[in-house]
Amino acid sequence: MAPWILVALALFAHFGLRLAFYNRLNSLGWRRRTIKRVEKIAFVETFVTPLLIVSLWYAPIERYAISGGGIDVLPWGLRWYAGFHLLVGGVLLLDWIRWRPIFGLQRADVKRFTQIHRADREAKLRFARSDKCRVAARIPGNQIFDLAVERIEVRLNRLPPELDGYRIAHLSDIHLTGDLEPESMAEVIGHAMSWHPEMFVLTGDIVDVNECVEWLPGLFSSAAALDGGFFILGNHDTRVSDPQEVRDAMQSAGWHDMGGRCQTIRMRQTEVMMMGNEWPWFGRPSDSEIERAAGEFDTPPLRFCLSHSPDQFPWSRRHDVDLLLAGHTHGGQGRLPLAGPILSPSWYGSRWASGDFYRPPTTMHVSRGLGGVHLLRIHCRPELSLLTLRCGEG
Repeated sequence: MAPWILVALALFAHFGLRLAFYNRLNSLGWRRRTIKRVEKIAFVETFVTPLLIVSLWYAPIERYAISGGGIDVLPWGLRWYAGFHLLVGGVLLLDWIRWRPIFGLQRADVKRFTQIHRADREAKLRFARSDKCRVAARIPGNQIFDLAVERIEVRLNRLPPELDGYRIAHLSDIHLTGDLEPESMAEVIGHAMSWHPEMFVLTGDIVDVNECVEWLPGLFSSAAALDGGFFILGNHDTRVSDPQEVRDAMQSAGWHDMGGRCQTIRMRQTEVMMMGNEWPWFGRPSDSEIERAAGEFDTPPLRFCLSHSPDQFPWSRRHDVDLLLAGHTHGGQGRLPLAGPILSPSWYGSRWASGDFYRPPTTMHVSRGLGGVHLLRIHCRPELSLLTLRCGEG
């Protein structure tokens, strides 16, 4: 292999490892201020390190890459640095490739019907509430104002026959920042209501700024379903001065707070077990709580879990969850053709950035979410998930 190609690959691996670090950093339950500080330091290091290396060792790099000198012309520290990045970066790259959506690894066998609602110029201007939002509306290819209504049939092996065809409207990552008028979210709820769901669920990241907390009762009281609405909080809900105010506002809208809880609920008069997992930012049910709740059933119950992050997939499998609903990753916020998502705030990178996954006994649906602090989405439309449960193996 030509020396200059190895140099280019080492540089590519350098940036790839920083991207992997960024994804995993944003999966942690650290304080937002701490994460942002580390983020800024890491961003600076990402670009300073290559510049520093070139400034210190330009001559030996030039002799190796361009003039055809042997590897021994490079300082041992530079050889170690490049070798480490090529080795670790190569392993991570191979793992990243095998998890691309086109290969379907761990993908659940679901039926999906998508209806796209494209926002015209008039709608963008009507919903834009801030200058930042009006600027975003002019960016070519930005899909933040569009909506993909995804009707998905999910098969669950232990679904009781009486729940076959049960309809759940799944909302996630609304991110009320004040940049968009609340009517934009009301329109999404209107699309869900026209489908006549039997239950609403919301998997976190509801509010980013205090002023929007007062919007919640008016918005979500209209999201009415026969078996009610259930919600949990996410990491962005820690940005308000008191997350309990978000919980109180949602409950005043008639929704049930499942954060860190495990309890029996009714679906078509059938008792099932519902869990709310807000880890690592808030709580999740303990093993003893789950065992105690399961002990109230005569036979092993159907188990549902609302989790903000798909990182709780292994936890859900350990606790025999049948259906896990999650968000947090925004589908990567942007997706490349064939390659799919790159950015994803998850300990598992972009493995579970969005879609439907199955590892016995758990089927997981990860929504791309409905909003975002960064008003930019490329090939990654906001998603309203309308789930129909079916009997059968996922």
